[in-house]
This record gives sequence, C-alpha cells and structure tokens, in this order.
Amino acid sequence: MSTVKIAAAPISWGVCEVPDWGFQLSPERVLTEMQELGFDATEFGPEGFLPDDAEGRAETLKRHSMQAVGGFYPAVLHDPDHDPLPEIERELEAYVAAGADTLVLAAATGVDGYDAKRPELDDSGWETVYRNIGSILMAAESRGVTVSLHSHVGTMIETQDDVDHILNGTDVDFCFDTGHMFIGGVDPIEFVQQHTGRISHAHLKDVSLDRARRVQAGDQTYYDSVIDGMYQPLGQGDIDIEAIVGTLIRAGYDGWFTLEQDTVVAEEPKVGSGPIEQARVSLNYLRTIVEANR
Repeated sequence: MSTVKIAAAPISWGVCEVPDWGFQLSPERVLTEMQELGFDATEFGPEGFLPDDAEGRAETLKRHSMQAVGGFYPAVLHDPDHDPLPEIERELEAYVAAGADTLVLAAATGVDGYDAKRPELDDSGWETVYRNIGSILMAAESRGVTVSLHSHVGTMIETQDDVDHILNGTDVDFCFDTGHMFIGGVDPIEFVQQHTGRISHAHLKDVSLDRARRVQAGDQTYYDSVIDGMYQPLGQGDIDIEAIVGTLIRAGYDGWFTLEQDTVVAEEPKVGSGPIEQARVSLNYLRTIVEANR
C-alpha cells in the first residue's frame, strides 16, 4: 500500500474566503493547533490568510514544520471576457516556492458567497470553461503542479449535470469532496466507485443528511446550514467515510486526504477549545480507517 498522505485545511478552523464568514483565527493560532494534533501538512487557506508573497508564505509554513499541499482557489472560468490564467500563474509562483503540488480549482460564479443564484451555461459557456481549464492544466503541469477541479455548492460546477460536463468535456481530475458532492446531487459512493481514476485529491467531510437536504431543497442557505452543524466530525454524520476512504486506498490512490470540515467560528475560542476539538475527532477516526486498510 502506498503511503497515505493526510493534510489539514484552515476552513476546519473557520478560515474562509467568503466575506463576513465568522471570526477569522490567525495563522499562528491555526498552524500551532494543527501541529499540536500531529498534522505535518496543510492547504494554504484563502487569499490573505498566509502572506501573499511566495517566499513569505513558504517561510510561514516552514516555521511551523508544515508541508504545503496547495489549496482551494476559486477562479471565474465561464466568462469569455475574463482570462483567469494570469491570476493562476501568480498563485502558482507560491506553489513552486513552497513546494506545493495540488491546485484545487473551483469555478467561481463571480459573486461573493455560495447562496446567490448562479448563471446558466449554454454550449458556448461550457466551451469557455473547457478552454480555460485546458490552459490552466498546461500552466500547472509546466510547474509540476496537479490541478484538481472541485465541484462545490454555489459554483458553476455543482450538480450531477455539471460534473458530467467536466467528466466528458475535459481531462481534468477531481477534488473529491464528500460533502459538496452529496449536496450537489452526486452520490459520493457511486462517484468514488466509478471514477476512482479521475480523483487526484480528496476533501473529507461528514454530513448531516437532514440538514444537507434542506440546502438541496432551497429551504435553508448554505451558510446557515453550516452554522447549524450540517458538517460533522468524521464518523458522526451520515456519509460512509469508511467505505470511501477504503475504496481509494485499495485502488492505490496516492493523493492527499484533506480533513476539511467547513466551520463558522463566532468568536475566538479559549486555547485548547473550539475547532481543534472537532479536528481531533476527525483525525483520530481517519487514522483508524487507514490502519484497518493496511
């Protein structure tokens, strides 16, 4: 069995790219708590969390003995009047400097947040998406970076139909997010069984299906559902995380398993409490699954 790579993500500490997404903890607090739990790798987090300059970002992670994985990067891919490549190339400079290997690309709508009505794509719009993804793949590959397309609630790639367009219209691999797949109407168990070879990165979330279905039905916003506990520590929700992780390990998956429980923090918690407690539960659960599949 190949070595199983486990990483953390700042969103598990409530650090998010969406404006007004609760209290934003400092990099020092988040990275120190990741270290305390035994993580030695992390995604970058949103723009502005770590230093913008490539060298500063690399130095911050090095100071905390943390390997850079890469991370979630939303870009507008569907607008024919917008070229996302220059911003992607700037981001890739930081990847090279920090030794990061995975760009988790999301197809942003161009509107802040994940609850606004998204544009509808016609054939021409999808061709623009395909063309931009192709350009980004080439730019990343030239720098030794893998691109993983993240289907995500409130983006241009969310539903089963969207995912099918990407599967059939591009060669890009997926960031397999167990929570966002389900909320978007994609069966995560079916996807991991049918498309294992198209998964190069994984975001592990457990989900309260009752709360997720309220988002699917439009009865509650995504943000409010996160506050209400839609995402649970691994093993405490309704997603079969054990089956998903086991399937990937047995298939020889060599990408990252990133623990990524979307969280909103109302105020700075006392040291030793807050998001670290749920992250500890998830990490221990994942380690148990990994050990069982050795």
